[in-house]
Amino acid sequence: MRTLIVLRHAKAVHTPGLSDPERPLTERGERDARKVGEALATLGLRPDLVLCSPSVRTRQTAELVLPGGPIEFERDIYEAYADELLELVRRTDPQVRTLLLVGHNPGVHELVLGLTSRDGDTGFPPGAFAVIETDDEWAGLDSGRAVTRWNPKEH
Repeated sequence: MRTLIVLRHAKAVHTPGLSDPERPLTERGERDARKVGEALATLGLRPDLVLCSPSVRTRQTAELVLPGGPIEFERDIYEAYADELLELVRRTDPQVRTLLLVGHNPGVHELVLGLTSRDGDTGFPPGAFAVIETDDEWAGLDSGRAVTRWNPKEH
């Protein structure tokens, strides 16, 4: 069994003149990111690896969710489409059992929908995450082959 946690960065500031990749989290975003870390711990989930967009808000989110965790910053996650994110996941070392992907909408939301064939999903707001389980190897992960174990929209 492999577990993929897909997380959209927490709430970020909108400051005129600040480029999109440089936008930091708001105070609420920082609190929400810590709460995600607490929720993952409550679920007994400790990622073996974090793949994270290099933007400031995703870096901060990842570092607050998993302080001191094994985080790799992947330039290709920023502005990635779902199929590009899936390719990154497929390249994950087979030894990794639990993977956390921290990125941006709409890519992360579409990835969750595609992997789990979810219909009628109401959205993926900042700080939302889904826990996806699969029996497949990362390299063989494909659309509709995984099951969502937990999504904050359901609780």
